[in-house]
Amino acid sequence: MKHLTISIFTLFIAISGYGQTENQIKMDSIKTERFERGWKKLKEIDGEAGEKVIESLKDVSPDLAKYTIEYPFGDVYSRETTLDNRTKEIAVVSALAAMGNARPQLKVHINAALNVGVSEEELSEIMILMSVYAGFPSALNGTLALKEVIEERKMEK
Repeated sequence: MKHLTISIFTLFIAISGYGQTENQIKMDSIKTERFERGWKKLKEIDGEAGEKVIESLKDVSPDLAKYTIEYPFGDVYSRETTLDNRTKEIAVVSALAAMGNARPQLKVHINAALNVGVSEEELSEIMILMSVYAGFPSALNGTLALKEVIEERKMEK
């Protein structure tokens, strides 16, 4: 029985990748159901902007790219709740605008909000609301990020 327990433990360690270096574990080689669900949701909501974020992480931190796909998109965004993707993106844009220090992520999620049906006018109103709760600098920065996204999207058409 003791040998069976040790053998099972050793097999578990080998399967789980314990002891492998970061370079041995590549994001593309670990495609679990959670990963696949997350990748599909990321593409649905963030589109090309989200894919670019993941691509930018692959060479410097493939694990962070994998975690970004699995946790926020594979677990949280994929939850079946009363909040639809549109409402979720309104909340995320509001939070990122209020933070005031996450401009690249704010732009990705402004794009995502537009992708899931939030209008430019609604996003502008969100930034005005942020002036009350997060201050004028956050509202101004958020509004300028919104302006950049709108201009970038017009250029892509």
